[in-house]
Amino acid sequence: MTSKKKIIKPPVLFPETQRLIKKIQATKKIKILSYWTSIRGSICQNDVNGIYEIIKDWEVQDKIYLFIKSDGGDGKASLRIINLLREHTKELVVLVTGECSSAATILALGADEIHMGPLAFLSAVDTSLTHDLSPVDKDNSLVSVSQDELTRVLKLWKESEKNENPYSSLYSYIHPLVFGALDRASSLSIKLCTDILSYHMADKKKAQAISKKLNSDYPSHNYPILFKEAKEMGLNVKPIDKEIHDVLFQLNNLYSTMAQKALTDFDENNYHDNEIRNIIEAEGIQIYYQTDKDWHYRNDERRYIPLNDNSSWYKVRGTIQKFNTEVFELR
Repeated sequence: MTSKKKIIKPPVLFPETQRLIKKIQATKKIKILSYWTSIRGSICQNDVNGIYEIIKDWEVQDKIYLFIKSDGGDGKASLRIINLLREHTKELVVLVTGECSSAATILALGADEIHMGPLAFLSAVDTSLTHDLSPVDKDNSLVSVSQDELTRVLKLWKESEKNENPYSSLYSYIHPLVFGALDRASSLSIKLCTDILSYHMADKKKAQAISKKLNSDYPSHNYPILFKEAKEMGLNVKPIDKEIHDVLFQLNNLYSTMAQKALTDFDENNYHDNEIRNIIEAEGIQIYYQTDKDWHYRNDERRYIPLNDNSSWYKVRGTIQKFNTEVFELR
């Protein structure tokens, strides 16, 4: 599918975001690293390489302030990011002004301190996954299955005192291998939380208790864990500095503008996606991931398939007045 229609592109606001990062660093005398994902982006393994590209030449810092906004992703990538940052700083402080959910919460656990604003929240980290053998929805797309949801179904089944084996009925909807994969993933999630906490928490029992609570004590994966509850849980949370919060709030708005939907409709079955999903930034450098592909709807399969995928990471480097953008090849 080809079209001469002009492709909609989102803005890259490097000068504007750099001004805010420089403002925080100059007024508060701190080292800022920003890590932001859109609602259609996620924490992923490639982000580790992006962060490394930014901090690889830094001297070991006394303290790095990591601004996080994300609704989650790959918890294993969170562990690798914490390990990388810990090699470049003696102390790590996480700044949260809004959503810091799921794998982003796992990432925040690796900080010596978590500074939370009035709109900030963490979340439960109970496991859900989309398996190759997952059920499909009305659009014939694989759906995510939650370990907590399956556990609750089995509990309700047991409480109903039915005599038949629940698995014989459930297996007609959810493949047995999905059950096994979820159980394995749940064990992984607890271990990830415990391992990340161990970077700064010597009390192993406390770390295990926090990990288990985050994995199994909440009725919803998206349940917002606010400042008060995070503190009661045993996390070292503190109120965020108001001036830092206000500047980061502006920074979040700029990133949201960069990550606005950038869809170009060709016809009822074809469109192009050019959206920015993930942004990593420090003074003098910004790395972002941008989708660049066509989507075609196959009526016989009742789903969209990607075509002509030229999605890439991009690196912007320079000053507010003069900078250049290039494709960033991840290695």
